[in-house]
Amino acid sequence: MELQQLEGIATAVRRDILRMVAAVNSGHPGGSLGCTDFMVALYFDIMRRKLDGDGKPVFDMNGHDEDLFFLSNGHISPVFYSVLARAGYFPISELATFRKLDSRLQGHPATAEHIPGVRIASGSLGQGLSVACGAAYAKKLNGDDKHVYVLMGDGEQQEGQIWEAAQFAPNKKLGNLTAIIDLNHAQIDGTTQNVNDNRDLAAKYRAFGWFVDEMEGNDISDVIRTLRKSQEDPDVPTMILMHTEMGFGVEYMVGNYKWHGTAPNADQLQQALNGLPLSIGVTDY
Repeated sequence: MELQQLEGIATAVRRDILRMVAAVNSGHPGGSLGCTDFMVALYFDIMRRKLDGDGKPVFDMNGHDEDLFFLSNGHISPVFYSVLARAGYFPISELATFRKLDSRLQGHPATAEHIPGVRIASGSLGQGLSVACGAAYAKKLNGDDKHVYVLMGDGEQQEGQIWEAAQFAPNKKLGNLTAIIDLNHAQIDGTTQNVNDNRDLAAKYRAFGWFVDEMEGNDISDVIRTLRKSQEDPDVPTMILMHTEMGFGVEYMVGNYKWHGTAPNADQLQQALNGLPLSIGVTDY
């Protein structure tokens, strides 16, 4: 897909995120906006997904012979739901039910809701890397040559389970695994440096045996270049430190951790939407 088309989809996704959380005065817009470009590049350019004859995704939980994605930092569900809907997994109109009673689109994704595209429940942080390791290991055992991706938050690196999985992946030579850390330096209580400093994540993962790379997460072209490069060594897992700005795309939210879990009010919503004009042929839900 052309870069201009991807950027148009990213703008639509950002509008979705803002309208979803504003409608229920609940949700996590900051990290969702920051990860939008990555998620759009992943689903609309990088991942090898199963499609039917009409180009619509075919989803099954087994995930054999297709690339897999796991969202570990499940609180950024608004961007995940929007991208899944715009990629054809379920109707875009369903985004209007976000966090409402009896909706499939809970605040954190849940497999019990049987949402196409959602493979794990990810409310508790720290579990996604372990799940991705298991999926990547299963693919190797099954002779499946497809790839596994997982997105984590940088605050999430403070979880102990992360480091058990970090040791497992290189030991099992999971070169079919690419993990991405959203390095926005913000979590719910402040900056990661002030809450519980992660210090040198690149050095830590290299010490565990990972290939470590970095990319600008708010530059779709750089995301695509870096993700393609991550699959070069069949025996070494890749960890990508993705530099993003919390709230990217909305001027008054950029870089402010207070938007981690705060919804815009009606005036703030309109101000944000005015700065995110839709491309021709792309519509709101």
